[in-house]
Amino acid sequence: MSRVPQHSPGPHELGQNFLVDHRILTRITSLVATTDGPIVELAAGDGSLTGHLVRLRRPLTAVEVDPRHVTTLRRRFGRRVDVVAADILRHRAPSRPHVVVGNVPFHITTPVMRRLLRTPHWNQAVLITQWEVARKRAGVGGATLLTAQWWPWFEADLVTRVPSSAFRPRPSVDAGVLHLTRRPAPWVSDRDRYQAFVKRVFSGPGRGVPDILRRAGVPKRAVNRWAAAVGVTARHLPRDLTAAQWVSAFEAQVADPDRRPGPQ
Repeated sequence: MSRVPQHSPGPHELGQNFLVDHRILTRITSLVATTDGPIVELAAGDGSLTGHLVRLRRPLTAVEVDPRHVTTLRRRFGRRVDVVAADILRHRAPSRPHVVVGNVPFHITTPVMRRLLRTPHWNQAVLITQWEVARKRAGVGGATLLTAQWWPWFEADLVTRVPSSAFRPRPSVDAGVLHLTRRPAPWVSDRDRYQAFVKRVFSGPGRGVPDILRRAGVPKRAVNRWAAAVGVTARHLPRDLTAAQWVSAFEAQVADPDRRPGPQ
């Protein structure tokens, strides 16, 4: 693979694995180019991705916690990039529509994801995360509780796998590029009730989703009609459900048995 020159990796205790493969950097930049609005880059590090994003000639903010990298970024990009010295878990996001891009430090992937999903105003996010995290967030090979809880609000696509050799220092696992898009209109209006329902189903007893739903208090007739309508059987586990199936299952718990299921 083609790579930029090697560089000093910086303090690895901050969880920094710098993306140095030109082809991956170019692909990420091309994906961001299809979006609109200002760009906020999380965990900018030494600026390997920043250097590609700045070519898009859009307002660009680079958030970085390491003072040494902050100095390097400001020296390298000057006024072309607004470099903010801040922890990405505490940085206050812009209050206007924007795009989020980031090579997320592996050891804080989950808290970063949780915070991002609760943050308003951004419309798309292109993130580099651990491969298994990227797969699960996109619902590939089975969804997690977090994925299912946020599906009515965000669509997730797994763009590509990134080999560990594309980073310096080299991590022990591969990464993936995850593309999140905020839905124009949520599929569910009551977020708290929906997310509590998903958690109850994921942690509930039973053999297969229909049995779990019945034990969770969804009327048996409603469960049977829902399962037949969306093709769910006793072999399906909560991780096997799609976004549309989760929404229709949520609706089934309060719906009249004749009510049609949610988005298909």
